[in-house]
Amino acid sequence: MAGRIPQAFIDDLLARVNVLDIVEARVKLKRTGKNYSGLCPFHKEKSPSFTVNSDKQFYYCFGCGAGGNSLSFLMEHDRLSFPEAVEELAKLAGVEMPKQQGPVDHQREQRLKDIFQLLDEASAYYQQQLREHSSKTRAVEYLKQRGLTGKIAAMFSIGYAPPGWDNLMQKLTSDQSSKERLEQAGMLINKEDSDRYYDRFRDRIMFPIRDNRGRVIAFGGRVLGDEKPKYLNSPETDTFHKSRELYGLYEARKFNQSLNRLIIVEGYMDVVGLAQYGITYAVATLGTATTAQHLDRLFRMVPEVIFCFDGDAAGRKAAKRALDTTLPAITDGKQARFLFLPDGEDPDSLVRQEGTEAFEKRLDEALPLSDFFFKSLEEGADMSSLDGRARFSNEALPQIEQMQPGILKQMMQEKISELTGLSLEQLSSVSNLQEATAQSFSPSASQPEEVQYYPESYGDYDSGGEYYDQNEYDFATTGQTRNRNKKNFRKGKKPLPPGGSAVNISPASSAVSILLHAPSLAEQCGDLGFLSETTGQMEQLLYHLSLYLQKNPSITPGILAVDWQDEEALRPLIQLLNEAAHLEPLVDANNAHQVLNDALGRLRDEHLDQAIQALQSNPHMNTDQKNQLKDLLRQQAAGRMRKPQQS
Repeated sequence: MAGRIPQAFIDDLLARVNVLDIVEARVKLKRTGKNYSGLCPFHKEKSPSFTVNSDKQFYYCFGCGAGGNSLSFLMEHDRLSFPEAVEELAKLAGVEMPKQQGPVDHQREQRLKDIFQLLDEASAYYQQQLREHSSKTRAVEYLKQRGLTGKIAAMFSIGYAPPGWDNLMQKLTSDQSSKERLEQAGMLINKEDSDRYYDRFRDRIMFPIRDNRGRVIAFGGRVLGDEKPKYLNSPETDTFHKSRELYGLYEARKFNQSLNRLIIVEGYMDVVGLAQYGITYAVATLGTATTAQHLDRLFRMVPEVIFCFDGDAAGRKAAKRALDTTLPAITDGKQARFLFLPDGEDPDSLVRQEGTEAFEKRLDEALPLSDFFFKSLEEGADMSSLDGRARFSNEALPQIEQMQPGILKQMMQEKISELTGLSLEQLSSVSNLQEATAQSFSPSASQPEEVQYYPESYGDYDSGGEYYDQNEYDFATTGQTRNRNKKNFRKGKKPLPPGGSAVNISPASSAVSILLHAPSLAEQCGDLGFLSETTGQMEQLLYHLSLYLQKNPSITPGILAVDWQDEEALRPLIQLLNEAAHLEPLVDANNAHQVLNDALGRLRDEHLDQAIQALQSNPHMNTDQKNQLKDLLRQQAAGRMRKPQQS
């Protein structure tokens, strides 16, 4: 569809409309210099980080990284497809959409059209067979036994594939071409090494699967007896991708004017059975576990998702997989919960047994994601022993680190602190220690041979000496530092752990965070030229940020990000800028000055240590290098003598 719209028309359209007009009609903006800023419409925030630049026809959110032009804004904010967004812009600009142009794959388009038509005809055929076929009694009795009425069956377009090898093929095909097309729709199977075809679904209750437009894209079939497999789904086709689709989602949106939550169950009959009792907001995965694509789709529609599982070991295992998938996807404002049913019961049978009100009460009392997370980990650990708590934290911390930055993540980290008796600072230290140790002592890591070219009076300085902490520096090529958040911006409060981004707490990242929240402090950074040649991205960011803010002390982060878009050397740092913003969300003006000084001092010490290590690793130093090493060691010793007095 997108290929039909000439690129020249899109370019002309974007030139005609003003991104400020598009955004301002949907977001409250305030002028800040030559730009406009406001609360981001794509994530919840309390202070504005969303910026619109009318000159560059560009919007950007410093908080979540969303950015683009008028077209992308309509697609993301109004949830329009690309052609729909272009059409909306055309209406606003007062121009007509062009006729179909550009390269179009007519063969593919006709194939898809034929497949949708065949699937629709197949659904009508199966419904007819449930009413008229000579074997319908067996199918009807099965549905009645499961408690379904004819009305609910009609609402979900449930049908019946009668016994026999070629009923559907005889009904819908007339030649070889139509047989091939029905095979492409997933409804026929071609016998290997022959021209013979036969129906994929035979003697099964048929459940049509629809897309968000209500078109039939595939089927699920349920046997009437104990044959295997009990459920059979259509294969992957041009119209059906099981990792993205959910049975019952179209019906849930159709039956409910507004959806507040959705239940994820395991089978078609669970979806239909719950709907029979008025719970019309259940969906089922299609032969696969819940995927990140499923969750992304659902959380765009509703704020709450409830996973419903059997209470047996298999159900618990499935719930754990769902938990692992949900942790990286959950964000503040969204909620995931877990409901475990009594042994031997499924949603369909339980709602018939105890009724709608009782079942919905179970839904209301379902375990929140955080409760299930901690409960599942505590079951395998002895929390009364030190070893058990250590094992618990070792399993919990990496999983929580996968979560997106937010209040929920912070509260879960604080819960670990409460359960283990360790502070957040200690937990962060342990996590960083494990990571740095694994990297420093990996088999592939080359450890330089120890060489001493300095007087003993300067102290024992080597890679494991008391003055050098290997956990302070990552020897990988990234050059990023890994430091525990020893200082705290918020007076009287516990230090925050890393925000879950790719950024680790380090002197450089701490300094960056302070400057982002208090740009006026950039003047005290002085000359950071020693960072200009570093390979560490965070240190490069600090260097360029300090220079920028010294020249533009009143600039906002959003405008800064927009300005950096034009500079090739700075553009790669914008994403890191976003991530660093989450490290220290609050700055106490009373101690930010001192914290920044401490961070910069530690950063200079680290670079001094690195310079010393580089010289020590050279077994063939000349006289100048030896003198340079002595001078650096004197600086290092003098710095350590000053630190106790300062503290």
